[in-house]
Amino acid sequence: MGAPCKVLIVDDSAVVRQMLTEILASDAGIEVVGSASDPLIARDKIKRLNPDVITLDVEMPRMDGLAFLENLMRLRPLPVVMISSLTERGADTTLQALALGAVDFVSKPKLDVVRGLESYADEIIAKVKAAARAKVRPLARPASVRQSADAVLPAAQPARALRFQTTDRLIAIGASAGGTEALRVVLEQMPADAPAIVMTQHIPAGFSRAFAERLDRHSAMAVREAGDGEAILPGHAYLPPGGRHLRVIRDGARWRCRIDDGPPVNRHKPAVDVLFRSVAHAAGDNAIGVILTGMGDDGARGLLEIAQAGAPTFVQDEATSVVWGMPGAAVRLGAASETVPLDDVAERLVQLSAQSR
Repeated sequence: MGAPCKVLIVDDSAVVRQMLTEILASDAGIEVVGSASDPLIARDKIKRLNPDVITLDVEMPRMDGLAFLENLMRLRPLPVVMISSLTERGADTTLQALALGAVDFVSKPKLDVVRGLESYADEIIAKVKAAARAKVRPLARPASVRQSADAVLPAAQPARALRFQTTDRLIAIGASAGGTEALRVVLEQMPADAPAIVMTQHIPAGFSRAFAERLDRHSAMAVREAGDGEAILPGHAYLPPGGRHLRVIRDGARWRCRIDDGPPVNRHKPAVDVLFRSVAHAAGDNAIGVILTGMGDDGARGLLEIAQAGAPTFVQDEATSVVWGMPGAAVRLGAASETVPLDDVAERLVQLSAQSR
């Protein structure tokens, strides 16, 4: 067994710092090396304690958590797990944190924080340990530049849309840790009349609407939370509403969304395996299945079912994945025919969509 990962806890609440310390220290693979009540204290402790992972509260005194995160990712990139509240404002701020380079996040309730954190103990431990293995890169440009599609979308990209205006392909994408930004990168580069896309991203219920709206602002496609029974149309991308599974059902010659309140699968709700299995059944070889960065193995078996239905499948490559858990599991299972760097995923989807079957 290797050395435990060293964690620094940054939170202005003494109760939360104590709870997180107790939760994380209960795992033999984690060593809590310190805590800080604000980013300025944290800055000094990072230099002195050299942690492997930081847990960071969003709302902090003396320096905003986002400002601290941006400075950290520019000057000394470290894996960061955000601790954020389940509010509308908290959701938007957390998505901004992920855009700045945070690996993942854990939600904390506004009320009864102690009991709420205790209920998330296994998730907190798993996400911190996964973050210790994650790839983090220096923040190369301000967040305001990262928000612009012009920064990553080649001017000639929309011309490729002409090749598949009449396609009846259905693209299914699954992601988890690191996926909020990976999905943004992919959707930014998809043309407005791309084949319909159905997606599952592991995200708390309270974050789903803000996430869909954020993706919609960055994409030429119309990105929305799916409604039960809603027709799945080209040029549209669909996410499950908070805390529900998304399935695809066939209705004659078209596909529709089915919102499912069934139990968690692979400990997730929504689950990628649920979406992928439904796509394999409803779309068969008309589908394209993709797994992006993520922790665990959700989606691997579903991707294999899509491949067995005769459809092309691939995963994001290890080099560009924040966490290569889900993509790696699919590769080991033989569910993916190729691995593709994140910046090439959209182009590969366009190519596969244009191929005849």
